[in-house]
Amino acid sequence: MKCLSVSQPFADLIISGKKIIELRKWNTNFRGEFLIHAPIKIRIEDCKRLKINKKLVTGAIIGKAELYEVKKYNSVKEIKADQKFHLASKNFHGKTFGFMLKDVKSFRIPISCKGKLGFFEIDFPKIEIKDRELVTDIIDEEYRYQWIGHH
Repeated sequence: MKCLSVSQPFADLIISGKKIIELRKWNTNFRGEFLIHAPIKIRIEDCKRLKINKKLVTGAIIGKAELYEVKKYNSVKEIKADQKFHLASKNFHGKTFGFMLKDVKSFRIPISCKGKLGFFEIDFPKIEIKDRELVTDIIDEEYRYQWIGHH
């Protein structure tokens, strides 16, 4: 599955649904679901600017999202017009592409992982479970978590 590293606090803002455009200097033809990786680096100035003072998860995959479109920005004025969707500072560093995101989901348990530049592939090991009772317990626990989380 594809994965993209996004510096904190922006990775957290994406999986919480507050950031729906990820600005990049490069374009991509990829569309679909991908994992969101939070690298070790935390942008402290952005945390202060956005008034984020909670402990952020780093060095792990923290959720997933769907990239459904890439918006091409032709001017800084256009980027500024979408500021409430990408939450970037005023210094855009030549970023001209906005990855449009939807269907975000946060993972309850982050998956430790080393990031890379651009979209990169993650191969999770296949686990063969022979104990049907264990599988039933896992499914029941996940169902209870989702039910409680929505009520």
